[in-house]
Amino acid sequence: MRHQKRINHLGRTSAHRKAMLSNMASSLILHKRITTTLAKAKALRSYVEPLITRSKDDSTHSRRVVFSYLQNKEAVSELFREVSKKIMERPGGYTRILKTGMRAGDNADMCFIELVDYNEAMLGKKEEVKAKTTRRSRKKKEEEETAEAKTPAPKEEKEVKKSKKAAKPAEEEDSSTEENPVI
Repeated sequence: MRHQKRINHLGRTSAHRKAMLSNMASSLILHKRITTTLAKAKALRSYVEPLITRSKDDSTHSRRVVFSYLQNKEAVSELFREVSKKIMERPGGYTRILKTGMRAGDNADMCFIELVDYNEAMLGKKEEVKAKTTRRSRKKKEEEETAEAKTPAPKEEKEVKKSKKAAKPAEEEDSSTEENPVI
């Protein structure tokens, strides 16, 4: 039974596991997307998301704490300069796991893990999606549209129609006098 076993040890010693997650987190921050097994991606997500949250506060202490986990200066500077600006408004959920199928050699579940704000294809689809309305509000909108269709035209349009009708007989009278000249 797995009572109170919160982390996946991934079949590695603690030092090996920490080094592997550190390297994977650095790669994820630098490349924005990496391919790995599903178990490693789930372990990496719980490792890297607190670091990304920590990067929202750009202080010396935050940088040193993140560096103690990543052990990579380039990844730390990329995280605090580029990534933190994009994720500043996001309250959490900075990574996305996309399953890609099984690996040919050992049939392991493979996936992509990526930073959410860096996938342009997904961001474009999000903008196109319309806001969903509840059924109740949809009925109200339909009722309003039918009510507008039943109401008569505004007074201004009626006045314009009347003035056009009044102008037509005057034009006809002028043309009739021209056709029958008075001698």
